[in-house]
Amino acid sequence: MTPQLVVRRAVWKGKSVDVLVADGRIVEVLPWRKDQSFEAAWVVDAQGLLLFPSLVDCHVHLREPGFEYKEDLASGLAAAASGGFGQVMPMANTSPVNDSAATTRFILDQARAAWPHGPMARPIGALTKGLAGQELSVMAELAEAGCVAFSNDGKPVENTELFRRAVEYAWDLGLKVIDHCEDPYMAPGAGVNEGAVSSRLGLPAQPDVAEALHVARDILLAQYLDIPIHVAHVSCRKSVELLAWAKKRGVPITAETCPHYLLFTEDLVEGYNTLAKVNPPLRTRDDVLAMRQALRTGVVDALATDHAPHAAHEKETEFEDAPCGITGLDTALCSTWALVGQGELSADDFLRAWTSAPASIFDLPVCAFDPGDPADFFLFDPKARWVVGPETLRSKSKNTPLLGAEMTGRVTAHFLGGINVL
Repeated sequence: MTPQLVVRRAVWKGKSVDVLVADGRIVEVLPWRKDQSFEAAWVVDAQGLLLFPSLVDCHVHLREPGFEYKEDLASGLAAAASGGFGQVMPMANTSPVNDSAATTRFILDQARAAWPHGPMARPIGALTKGLAGQELSVMAELAEAGCVAFSNDGKPVENTELFRRAVEYAWDLGLKVIDHCEDPYMAPGAGVNEGAVSSRLGLPAQPDVAEALHVARDILLAQYLDIPIHVAHVSCRKSVELLAWAKKRGVPITAETCPHYLLFTEDLVEGYNTLAKVNPPLRTRDDVLAMRQALRTGVVDALATDHAPHAAHEKETEFEDAPCGITGLDTALCSTWALVGQGELSADDFLRAWTSAPASIFDLPVCAFDPGDPADFFLFDPKARWVVGPETLRSKSKNTPLLGAEMTGRVTAHFLGGINVL
């Protein structure tokens, strides 16, 4: 087969390679040779840039419909494209809530209209009607319309019997439930960890046990039902220890964490910094070290941004009144790749957490550069430097504690189905 696209001299796992693409699929990956030539419609010389498969983000908030002033599908997918993400899974807390097939189809139509070649939106359907936690949503209709998972993210389901039935029903449909683990009575959404910092600032705070209690519930349910459950945005050592216990016993539980739980501690909230207000809250240095170790060992399977855009005026207020959330699609790649450079993660850890693990958990296509794989990959300049600011972020909202920070590394081209979308 004559390739339609050839990307030459890219570096994949430390070796220079040529990537051959036809009909949106990988044809072959060959060792690069200077004297090798190809007849192709398009030849791109990567000039030694790093080659990565497109990343998969299994937890984002893209705000459309209903909150387009924060983010819309066009701007959110723009941030995804420039951040190296080929697939993102938007949560259901839109307005209206994504608890109907019509809303799911609207999200998919808007995404395709804005980015016809991708990145792809893979919607997550509401677990309960209106996310109210009282009645199951029309899960079969949501699955048929294109939802790839279900979640009540942001509003944990406190009724364990209802949650159990949801997990069983989702599994009958071939899909999984993503659970936001938070005790709804222990300072829900406080946005700051209960400890020395919250005491000094005089803020109502949430202890790590509020998360761990519901992680334990999900582990016991998954074990009892023998049905997989996925735990969202794990943030603390207590949760990690429970997950390690479960995995040693073969419990079908998977988990994700976010870059901010690998990078930042509760100290960032000092000065009532609303840009560091997130749910679950930033924890202690010990928790950060536990999260890194859990990712290295596979106790935590995947990374996800929990990209949560808010308008500037919503964050520029008293700490207790500000919404929780940090944007991450623009910065996650660089900030987590930096951990590889520091020896905190291996390149294999990074790739697993951002590609093969979330794709496997949610049954999504991913590029492993094998023949027939989707030609979804990007070129990355690991030496490019840029400053995080309004002019460099593609997301409509800029609520990240990294504002003003210098980042190293930039996506220079992003191919989805063999088409450069940047």
